[in-house]
Amino acid sequence: MSDYPHMLAPLDLGFTTLKNRVLMGSMHTGLEETKDWDRVGEFYAARARGEVGLMVTGGIGPNLEGSVLPGAAMMTTEQDVENHAIVTKAVHAAGGKIAMQILHAGRYAYGPMCVAPSAVKSPISPFPPAELDAEGIEKQISDIVVCAQRALQAGYDGVEIMGSEGYFLNQFLVTHTNKRTDEWGGSYENRMRLPIEVVRRTREAVGTDFIIIYRLSMIDLVPNGSTHDEVVQLAIEIEKAGATIINTGIGWHEARIPTIATSVPRAAFAWVTEKLMGKVGIPIITSNRINTPEVAEDVLATGCADMVSMARPMLADPDFVSKAMAGKSAQIAPCIACNQACLDHTFSGKISSCLVNPRACYETELKIEKATAPKTIAIVGAGPAGLSTAITAAERGHTVTLFDRASEIGGQLNLAKQVAGKEEFWGFVDWYRTMVAELGVTVKLNTEVSANDLDGFDEVIIATGVIPRDPQIPGQNGSNVVSYIDVLNGTTTAGNRVAVIGAGGIGFDVSEHLVHDGDSTTTNLPEWMREWGVTDPAEHRSGLAPEGPQPSAPARQITLLQRKPSKVGKGLGKTTGWIHRASLTMKEVKMVAGVNYEKIDTDGLHITFGEARENPTLIKADTIVLCAGQLSDRSLADALEAKGKTCHVIGGADVASELDAKRAINQGTRLAAVL
Repeated sequence: MSDYPHMLAPLDLGFTTLKNRVLMGSMHTGLEETKDWDRVGEFYAARARGEVGLMVTGGIGPNLEGSVLPGAAMMTTEQDVENHAIVTKAVHAAGGKIAMQILHAGRYAYGPMCVAPSAVKSPISPFPPAELDAEGIEKQISDIVVCAQRALQAGYDGVEIMGSEGYFLNQFLVTHTNKRTDEWGGSYENRMRLPIEVVRRTREAVGTDFIIIYRLSMIDLVPNGSTHDEVVQLAIEIEKAGATIINTGIGWHEARIPTIATSVPRAAFAWVTEKLMGKVGIPIITSNRINTPEVAEDVLATGCADMVSMARPMLADPDFVSKAMAGKSAQIAPCIACNQACLDHTFSGKISSCLVNPRACYETELKIEKATAPKTIAIVGAGPAGLSTAITAAERGHTVTLFDRASEIGGQLNLAKQVAGKEEFWGFVDWYRTMVAELGVTVKLNTEVSANDLDGFDEVIIATGVIPRDPQIPGQNGSNVVSYIDVLNGTTTAGNRVAVIGAGGIGFDVSEHLVHDGDSTTTNLPEWMREWGVTDPAEHRSGLAPEGPQPSAPARQITLLQRKPSKVGKGLGKTTGWIHRASLTMKEVKMVAGVNYEKIDTDGLHITFGEARENPTLIKADTIVLCAGQLSDRSLADALEAKGKTCHVIGGADVASELDAKRAINQGTRLAAVL
């Protein structure tokens, strides 16, 4: 019997059956915009071979005004149909099913042609939308329907109509964005006319044997959003209009509450979907922060949904489902919800990928193939760069020996996993440990390696990481001064008042670590909801608690400082930086920029401001934590080069600016692919 009987059970839709209850949710990867349709096809075919039950593409625009940005993929011409047919043929040849998401962005469209129910500008776009008249609304409906017809022509098994996340159809539903007084505004019956009409006319156009998923916003998390009763009312009408499945949408893009970042508890919003169960007769999908077979199975077994949506976990491992089927779930590369290579890339106009799996979206370029002439390879450093190199090289058939001076593998990941909100890193290190053993890598820990120890290997890879940079502050050798390493590994206990020197990613991590005592809210859903001001939409409209966020008191008084005069946290991730800043602000962390570190004494940290070194100030602190950057640890590489031995230098040992696991893993994987 399967370990995951609910997740792997087929789902009968009447005219077709899905092989299991796993949906690969829609992601805007940027692949469709490359116009390399074979590459797009292989991306989806890889997940089809991995046995996912149904996939949904990234958002495809039904017209110019509804496209998320100029140049975004659309389905408006016969040529588009031919291009998408390449994708569907690849998926069907791999035994999969795929639906195309129809995404009309409304006021979220990043361009001057954007349209909306009312001329209310989005806070996340500089472009004010034009208010649609009745003729304009009819055009949008017609374009969406034609888009669905073209998807059917292209061979898709269905479409997903995007009605959540604050996009066009969602904008009509709520008074937050719909100020109309005609038949498309005013009462809720009027405001929900548009999505119902879109689904009804789409069903008429595509016939009965075609999947229509409606993505319904079940908790808006913005002012004046929908109530739970309105969500139920809409779901019932969407079913009547002809939808096959209802998918869960959580929060608008402009919401100031995190919904998919790593600090959000696993399956944090499954309870929202559960509230709709039994109210409609069609299957319901739940989504957000479901990233392991165990979590998915629990969500389904407890009746929260009929199916689970996992988007980014399918970037991390296209074989997620097939490994679960084979009883090899420990080998599933974990989605750690970091956003660094997926959403951060998307919102920066880059092709998405995955920190954990650099092959995601690069399947046709970054190929891992058996080596024609296997080699013996030494890798020094068992951090993310060395580990990714080791498992890729071993997968190709090389004989790999991995050295590290530490007592366990993981490198700086072992520091990251201590931070409240980064609990997913425990599973990441566990996965590396599993894969190193599975692939037969020889691991030598507690081992200090010299250049002479590396004779006899065909290839030597140096992944020795970084060492903390010395900020050379007078008094930094005092007993009240510690390194971030000592704080995160538990060697040192900080006092009640702490000054953190350096406001990069490590400085933020250290501050987050120090403001918490006891369990992280990431492992305590009720506490997390209270901290961010989330409540039941049946009690308060939109799921926003009227009292707002109610964080617990900080464990310590923290001051976070940086030399740069720019905004503290400016260099953090594009889609997660605001979360880190908001979290520390809620914990009353003082963030100070543009400082000079003059000296440290028993009273604390003495600073001045600006080039003129003005306004001398004492930051009273019991503990001063140094997070002032890193330097590459190249000592072994230099010794090898002095011996005339060629080596490859990767990861932090190559470039030390910040601790960039994304770059390190990508670099290691790509190197191992060509050795």
